[in-house]
Amino acid sequence: MILRIRSRDGLERVTVPDPSATTVATLRSLIESQLGVPAAAQTLSLDPSLLLLSKAQTPALDPSARLSSLPLAHGSILYLSYPAGLRRAAAAVPTPPPFTPSGSFGRRKMTIEDLMARQVRVARQESPHCAAASFDRDAANAFQLYVADTLAFAVKRAGFLYGHVDEAAHSVVVDFVYEPPQQGSEDAATLFRDPDEEALVEAIAAGLGMRRVGFIFSQAVGRKAGTAEYTMSGREVLQAVEMQAEGGIPEWVTAIVKLKVGEDGAADVHFEAFQMSDTCIRLFKEGWFVTEFGEDDDPRVSRMKKDVVVGVKDTREVDNDFFLVPVKISDHQGPLSSSFPIENRITAVTLRTLRNHLDRTKHLPLVKHISDFHLLLLLARFLDVNADIPALTECVQKQSSVPEGYKLLIESLAATS
Repeated sequence: MILRIRSRDGLERVTVPDPSATTVATLRSLIESQLGVPAAAQTLSLDPSLLLLSKAQTPALDPSARLSSLPLAHGSILYLSYPAGLRRAAAAVPTPPPFTPSGSFGRRKMTIEDLMARQVRVARQESPHCAAASFDRDAANAFQLYVADTLAFAVKRAGFLYGHVDEAAHSVVVDFVYEPPQQGSEDAATLFRDPDEEALVEAIAAGLGMRRVGFIFSQAVGRKAGTAEYTMSGREVLQAVEMQAEGGIPEWVTAIVKLKVGEDGAADVHFEAFQMSDTCIRLFKEGWFVTEFGEDDDPRVSRMKKDVVVGVKDTREVDNDFFLVPVKISDHQGPLSSSFPIENRITAVTLRTLRNHLDRTKHLPLVKHISDFHLLLLLARFLDVNADIPALTECVQKQSSVPEGYKLLIESLAATS
């Protein structure tokens, strides 16, 4: 029987001569002899999250268990984790003599050191630049409710995360989500970015003492499944790394909202956060990624235009998990609310929406009304973004009374609907 072993060095094969008599402990010895990973350093699991989470969170296989008692067949995948640097080195290859071109065409000699310097090695990045990401409960709930209740996880949805960076803790705090114009399908969220609208968003964020700190997207339940479960597809990796490269801050995070079905059949909405690795960013900026996708492409991998080195192999297909660096996630109650209808969704947001919102919440002071990014974005379409919006965002930051002139102005806008 041949078993496929997926580790942080890629996908490899191990031959098991007698599966019926082989235990997990024997398999570990076979892995040591065939792949060079010391048996004592191995952790084997049927759970792919072994390669993302710590060993304490993932059930390891019992060394005494027979393979015949496990859900394994010819070609099955097992997941292998081991500390970096413990793998047995391959036999040394004699260094060939330096190459000297025949003839003088202006080329210098190419040495082995030159060739190695040109190689790009893809390996797991153990530590993120962002220690943790905290999400405002109302903002996160508004996004996931729309994805779950209105879209039913049938198509993807995406947005930009805004908040601030905690320099001391090397973490980000997310206080609102801006959802740009977009078209979602099972496999992609195509953004139709509006520079004018994004300029208003940036002005509001600056007035609130915030900035863009990340990207968020949901995964559709009908997305291309491939032959095994995966965290991000090649399309998602490409979009996420593009956004992180544009974001320009080390702490940039990418959040995923997905529907997970438990063993009891119950479905729960899960948030996960990642950073794209430094190598992933470098490959994107240098144009290594293949950016066209076909129907038959394996969603679990990203395709490169040139060979890269993964583990001990040259390849143009990189397992997407190599590019993901998990980030701890938490929640908080931020300074803003998310009760006003959100932009660029199925139902258009108009001045009538503003009037209805103010009528429903007459008991609240006006500063509480405008302590909502989505309401401020609507007002910014009609007010002076250089004078009025800074004045209103200052009231939000200080939670001070809104000047009478602005009260009359907002009420008159609502009354024109």
